[in-house]
Amino acid sequence: MTGLAKAVQHTNTPELRGFREVQRLAYACAEAVAGQLRSGVTEREAARMQRVWLRERGVRDWFHLPFAWFGDRTAFAGFKVPLQFFPTDRKLEPGMPFILDMAPVYKGFTADVGYAGCLGLNPLHDRLLADLEAHRELILREVRERRSLREIYEDVERLMTAQGYANRHRAYPFGVIAHKVDRVAERRWSPQVFGFGTQALKGLVSDVLHGHREGWSPLWSPYRFSDHPPQPGLWAVEPHLGFRGTGAKFEEILVVTDSKDPEQSAFWLDDDLPHVRRWAEEKVAA
Repeated sequence: MTGLAKAVQHTNTPELRGFREVQRLAYACAEAVAGQLRSGVTEREAARMQRVWLRERGVRDWFHLPFAWFGDRTAFAGFKVPLQFFPTDRKLEPGMPFILDMAPVYKGFTADVGYAGCLGLNPLHDRLLADLEAHRELILREVRERRSLREIYEDVERLMTAQGYANRHRAYPFGVIAHKVDRVAERRWSPQVFGFGTQALKGLVSDVLHGHREGWSPLWSPYRFSDHPPQPGLWAVEPHLGFRGTGAKFEEILVVTDSKDPEQSAFWLDDDLPHVRRWAEEKVAA
């Protein structure tokens, strides 16, 4: 077990408080930027707004720089190559869905979050957001059951199909639904390569090599290299639904431990997040 995995065996350790702080910072950024989006704003401008907001609050490094996707790009329509993920001059229009995605490093802790919203009313988008709740519940339940990552991935995909949606995280590199996150050595400035911070990439590559030797992978995919039980540590999980050019997802950290207590063996890092609050409010309203 890695040093980080040992340090996150309980819900309120200093390590977890650090990761929780940066995840909340990232979601606060997403909500602040979403509140400023107007018709005519481009994806590039929305991504820049995220960078500026976080840098003003002390972020100097990234797992990856912020992304923004508008309209049918929220469902990765026509995405074939990695360069298509980067922000474009696509302009936001009334009723159009959007996704903000950012992965800041703050005080050496990493977050990777995804925030789905819409400029105005869009009942279809509201339905996708509501239906994501079942995926959060399924993932936690099956991780606690120690199902293999590959099996859980397939069950998530089956649930999406039953709901009438397409699995859009299939479009990500290696088709991943999640990846491990870790501490990152603090630097005054860290360069990026194709939008990814070099320090964070070094950590992920190290996990790939270490995991390969031990029979596990830091990438949660539908392929054979993910055919193993969840590895203790922190996982940034992002189920992504798509329906006819509309996409929605959340992304947040899942903590996995080697505890024999089911509730301690896996838990979401934080339940006070925008999508979780939205689901709770919808239940009260119903």
